Amino acid sequence: MNKLRFGTAGIPIKTKGDTIQGIKDVRKLNLDSMELEFVRSINIKKEKAPEVKKVAEENDVVLTCHAPYFINLNSDEKKKFHASIGYIKNSAKIASLCGGYSVVFHAGYYLKQDPKKVYDKIKEGVKKILNEVKQFDDKIWLRPETTGKETQFGNLDEILKLSSELEQVMPCVDFAHLHARSNGKFNTKEEFDDVLKKIEKVLGKEGLNNMHIHMSGINYGEKGEKNHLILEESDMNYKDLMKVFKEFKIKGVVVCESPSIEKDALLMKKNYNLS
Repeated sequence: MNKLRFGTAGIPIKTKGDTIQGIKDVRKLNLDSMELEFVRSINIKKEKAPEVKKVAEENDVVLTCHAPYFINLNSDEKKKFHASIGYIKNSAKIASLCGGYSVVFHAGYYLKQDPKKVYDKIKEGVKKILNEVKQFDDKIWLRPETTGKETQFGNLDEILKLSSELEQVMPCVDFAHLHARSNGKFNTKEEFDDVLKKIEKVLGKEGLNNMHIHMSGINYGEKGEKNHLILEESDMNYKDLMKVFKEFKIKGVVVCESPSIEKDALLMKKNYNLS
């Protein structure tokens, strides 16, 4: 990735049509990435994937994907555990056929267990996924995401540790989730600085040159994330965040997940360019 790209989580709201039209609309909006949303189902058939790839390349739109929500690599139920592996592997397969760059997933829940044991179990699950994904694509990135609630596996340290210990794994850093999970922290320029410094310390320069970021406004309480909000209707300090992105010269994708995906993606891009 040679720069920082901004895009939408799913096809733009204005799009009247399918994924192909969505990619074309992303380019018309002067955005340059789009996340394929497989959160409820993997909704692109493999027969359609080559066309998706072709249109994305023609329009210089980098594709990523978000695997289904119903994943828990810490489940004690074998059926759920193996289904979770399947969801992520199958998401990666379709994303790969579409020319996708990386696959985001929420790794699991603590279920009131020892976080260290949960980490080990989730790491084993990700290893299993990697072994299968490498059979068809040894370049696509698996991206465990920082999560918005304390009950969910995925604080920044856990995600960075997984990324440092496994090949082909890098973080998806959701800054809105960091803010919500901590009940209002991670919202100053100094805190944003610290996050990027920590990423560089653990993962080196590659950590900053190969970023997958989620952003939105967010509503939260003592237990963390409640729901996403439009940036201007939230307390998310996105302007300073864009300044920090510029100062650290990070590269990769910023995926907007607010209820107003294209408007807020453009708002972030505008502030980034003005920084």
